[in-house]
Amino acid sequence: MSHEQEGEIDDQGSLIAIVLLAPVVGAVAGAICAVFRLLLQYADVLRNDLIDRAGDLPWGMYYVIGGCALTAAIAAGLVRWFSPQASGSGIPHVEAVLEEKLPQAPFRLIIIKFVGGLLSIGGGLALGREGPSVQMGASMAHLVGYALRRSWPECRVLLAAGAGAGLATAFNAPIAGAIFVLEELVRRFEPRIAIAALGASAAAIAVARLILGGEPDFSVPDLVRPGTDAIPYFVLLGLVAGVLACVYNWSLLATLALADWLRRVPVEIRAAVIGAAVGALAWYAPALVGGGDNLTQRTLAGGEAWLVLPIVFAIRLVLGAFSYAAGTPGGLFAPMLVLGAQIGLFVGIGLGIYLPEAGLQPVSFAVVGMAAFFTGVVRAPLTGIVLVTEMTANVTLLLPMLAACFAAMLVPSLLRNPPIYTSLRELILRHDRKRE
Repeated sequence: MSHEQEGEIDDQGSLIAIVLLAPVVGAVAGAICAVFRLLLQYADVLRNDLIDRAGDLPWGMYYVIGGCALTAAIAAGLVRWFSPQASGSGIPHVEAVLEEKLPQAPFRLIIIKFVGGLLSIGGGLALGREGPSVQMGASMAHLVGYALRRSWPECRVLLAAGAGAGLATAFNAPIAGAIFVLEELVRRFEPRIAIAALGASAAAIAVARLILGGEPDFSVPDLVRPGTDAIPYFVLLGLVAGVLACVYNWSLLATLALADWLRRVPVEIRAAVIGAAVGALAWYAPALVGGGDNLTQRTLAGGEAWLVLPIVFAIRLVLGAFSYAAGTPGGLFAPMLVLGAQIGLFVGIGLGIYLPEAGLQPVSFAVVGMAAFFTGVVRAPLTGIVLVTEMTANVTLLLPMLAACFAAMLVPSLLRNPPIYTSLRELILRHDRKRE
């Protein structure tokens, strides 16, 4: 038998192993991330209930502030002492591992990410569940491959598939999870990774829906398919979203630079200060803190007043940047969707006021705004379009989304504003080189 034939057999054997293991790692990742998401829902309810009860106490406000500060400090401390790789989103770290620029984190990261994410997001920080879900899914997939003594090339494929399964579970969006792997994590089409990602995402959603149910994340009213004469308005929305995406990226990196400048201050203290500020905001406006799904749903229902939208947007923009700088586990997708929906609704209402004859539906702009802002920040238009489509179960806005995402991607490219995960990955690698 020739060496070429032996290599083909080994290659086929490896592919079969990946095909068999991908649904397994997807199912495991789906179960863990679904429980994580379910507990976060309970944490949101518990936090709001405790704030209501504290209103009857003489020093209730200080109890809320202290509780938020304590949960943030504990989450940051867990990261610092047990798994520094669990800080922040985790997606940049997964990308660096896939590029073989960083080693995979110790498997205790899964526990720290799970517990720390519950404390930080449940405690009110404006962070998303998808970052922890992606990193936990990737780590669990690698753990399965490692336990079964698979080679690193096979573990790498499983790691990417597990990451996609985590994202799929976080948003009940299996197709977006698979696309995210190819478009953002590996940034090229690798047949093996594509096969594994599809199998893992399908298995993850099958398991997750047994725990969470199968309803889409957000409900939207019946929307009329916009005519081609409305496309320029969606291009305008994309241009606005692209500019604000650059502002978002700059603000996030600026707060991280400030946190680095304050690195002599223990991260637990920095996180406690940010948590205390979140607690103060939660006392007066509990709906503004946390991951923000409630805000997104309210915006998609058209429930925000036009002049209030810029205020809420500014608060969430600043809150999200400082929450990420706290050094606790938590992602960026969910907070981005809040901001994108608010941008879209603001533009849609504004156009309706000044161009009533156009017959535009502001909620359509809110839906499209989520995809456009995501595209401007992450530079992953396919993931953004499919993610929003799956989360809203609405397919009438695909053409407006394409137009808006085109403009939203063009603006940051012209301004030479790099994608946020590229910047965060370079930041991680720079800090890693400093430690060596």
